[in-house]
Amino acid sequence: MYASREDVGYDFGGDSKVGSKPVKPNPNIDGGWAWMIVFSSFLVHILIMGSQMALGILNIEWLEEFNQGRGLTAWVSSLSMGITLIVGPFIGLFIGMCGCRKTAIMGGLLNALGWILSAYASGVHYLFLTFGVTAGIGSGMVYLPAVVMVGQYFQKRKALAQGLSTTGTGFGAFLMTALMKYLCIEFGWRNAMFIQGAISLNLCVCGALMRPLSPKDIVSEKHVLRSNSEGNHAKALSHSAETIKSSGVLSEELEKKETAKEEVLDSVQRIEIGSKSQSERSVYGLCILKTVSQVMVTVRKGFAIWYSSYFGASSLFTNRVFVAFIIWALFAYSSFVIPFIHLPEIVKQYNLPSQNNIFPLTSIIAIVHIFGKVILGIISDLPCISTWNVFLMANFTLVTCILTLPLMQTYVSLAVVCALIGFSSGYFSLMPVVTEDLVGTKHLANAYGIIICANGISALFGPPFAGWIYDITHKYDFSFYISGLLYMVGIILLLIQPCIQKKQTREKPAEGAEV
Repeated sequence: MYASREDVGYDFGGDSKVGSKPVKPNPNIDGGWAWMIVFSSFLVHILIMGSQMALGILNIEWLEEFNQGRGLTAWVSSLSMGITLIVGPFIGLFIGMCGCRKTAIMGGLLNALGWILSAYASGVHYLFLTFGVTAGIGSGMVYLPAVVMVGQYFQKRKALAQGLSTTGTGFGAFLMTALMKYLCIEFGWRNAMFIQGAISLNLCVCGALMRPLSPKDIVSEKHVLRSNSEGNHAKALSHSAETIKSSGVLSEELEKKETAKEEVLDSVQRIEIGSKSQSERSVYGLCILKTVSQVMVTVRKGFAIWYSSYFGASSLFTNRVFVAFIIWALFAYSSFVIPFIHLPEIVKQYNLPSQNNIFPLTSIIAIVHIFGKVILGIISDLPCISTWNVFLMANFTLVTCILTLPLMQTYVSLAVVCALIGFSSGYFSLMPVVTEDLVGTKHLANAYGIIICANGISALFGPPFAGWIYDITHKYDFSFYISGLLYMVGIILLLIQPCIQKKQTREKPAEGAEV
């Protein structure tokens, strides 16, 4: 979607000539440097998504430090999570103008800056700007290029590559939760955020690994073709010059013209030497104007690509099943995020900190989430099983766990429910496949971007809503009940709309037959 012909590294034809050598495919496609891209994307998921899943540890520290309501404090984590996904469609504009590598490096610097500035926070509202907005935008500027580059480097094994890279979310949630807890205990939450900001600078290294595709063999071949054509053109000019000079009359006229040209050139050189000081000033002005014009052309071109990619997909909203899918996405992701933000405090209220310190519940979700992605992907690839049915069953399991979580008040029961939440949330790996089945391959990129943006809105409002409900009722039970019921509404819409669409498609041929 964001790749140009130079980025992908293929020649799409139109320049072929007789006798030219066939263009070899890039060896880095589905191999070679492509696996370094997967490794880079894996690290990005650890450092960004994993760190966001560990924000429940910092949420407790912020509550004790600033003595604000849980709803207000939860906005810090939700802003960071939500903005990372919401800005995805807009980051495409930067990718179109600067490329994935530069966008990711700038995002890594911005993310690290957000973490470091948050270490000096004087209040929750300060964290809204530094951590929620600054670090959130930086995360989005790294996250989207990491996904796009894997898609560019892989053609045959794209699903495997995306699956391997996204497992970094589970590993990151497990590692970052343990790391954040250790740093907060040993150094305090402010120094922990400062250290995390230094660790986030590794995102710039991940961005540097996102090398754009530009195969040397294609470049050298185009250079050979171009040099051959220039050589033939030069030979033709020399041959024509020799034929002209062969005639005596024409050769005399050519000599006169050459002497006249030399006189004109001498006079021009004298004028240029005389006005050298003035011309240097004008050259600087022309260079500035040229640079500004090039930037404006690049911005306009990138904006045109971005606008046609996202706002040119209005036909998607005529698909009722896809609209139901968007409504589902608005409710689904918050049900997965709320436990990560509020579980540490729930454990504290149930007087289970000693057991949770040995093996945190959020770490259980993260580890089982990895296996859930792999196992659900394998099951959905079986020829006798529908991916849509696996997707719905996983959603039903997850919403059931969300509704029953408040009833569990022992560590063992909470651990079992958290394990089921982690496994059933592995349906995230099936979302691109389900989206493609709904809208087709042509609109997959645009449709998936819209779904991710809807997930970002869900992550933005879910945790603050749960905290606000706690501030009113002094319990988290109603937060899980309400979010679970809204999630159930989205699942029911996914069940109803395909049935209605099939019924309408059956009635249309019947009406045509009656006419």
